[in-house]
Amino acid sequence: MTTPSSALPSRAGSGIRIGVLGLQGDFREHLHAVEALGASGVRIRRPSELAGLDGLIIPGGESTTIDKLSRTFGLREPLRELIQAGLPVYGSCAGMILLADEIADPATDLSGAPQQTFGGLDIMVRRNAFGRQRESFETDLEFKGLEFSATDDGIPPVHAVFIRGPWVERVGDGVEVLAQVEPSKIGHPEQLAGKARIVAVRSGKLLATSFHPEVTGEKRVHELFIRMIRGEA
Repeated sequence: MTTPSSALPSRAGSGIRIGVLGLQGDFREHLHAVEALGASGVRIRRPSELAGLDGLIIPGGESTTIDKLSRTFGLREPLRELIQAGLPVYGSCAGMILLADEIADPATDLSGAPQQTFGGLDIMVRRNAFGRQRESFETDLEFKGLEFSATDDGIPPVHAVFIRGPWVERVGDGVEVLAQVEPSKIGHPEQLAGKARIVAVRSGKLLATSFHPEVTGEKRVHELFIRMIRGEA
C-alpha cells in the first residue's frame, strides 16, 4: 500500500515563507505545521513583518479579539489590502470568520458596533455554530483537493477537530465547497437540524476551514495551502 503524503517527511514548503498572524490564538501550532513541511514560518505582529511573505495563515482563537488587536497594532488595513491584492491566505476556525465577507451573528462592542472582518471570501459564516466548548467533537471528513495524498485505497479522510467552530451558511459564486459535516458525524446532531454543514471552502488563493488541522498532526490541509501558493493546486 502506498503511504499517504501526510505520513512522509514532506518538504513541499521548501523555499516558501509563510506568515502566521500571531496576535492571539493557536499561531504556534500553525508555525510548527508549516515548518514541518519545509516552509519558513514567521510570526506576524506588526505591519513591517508582512513584507516578503508568500502566504499568510490566520489561526484559530477569538475572532473578536483578533479583530480588535489587528486594529490596535495597525495590521487591519495592510492585511485587507494584501488579501485584495491576491496574497494566498488560509484561515482556520476564527480565521475562517475573519476571511468571511459576512457574519450571520456578529459580536458587538460596548458601543453596539458589530465586529469587523478582513474579508475576501464571498461567504456568510455563523460563529460558534456547533455549540460551546463542552460540545467540541472530532470526526473524519471527505475533503476535496487532496489527490496528492492518495493511496491504493483512495484518499484518506481528514480527521477534523471542531472547537466552538463556525460553519458556512452561504457561499457565493466562485467559492468551492471542500468539505461538509453530516448530522450523523457528531454527537449532538440536533445542532445540524438534519442538514449537512459546510466546514471548508476555497476561492482562488483563499482557503478556510472551520476545524483545526494544526492540533491533530494532519498536515495535508497545510500542504494543500502550500501547493496553492506554488500554483500547483
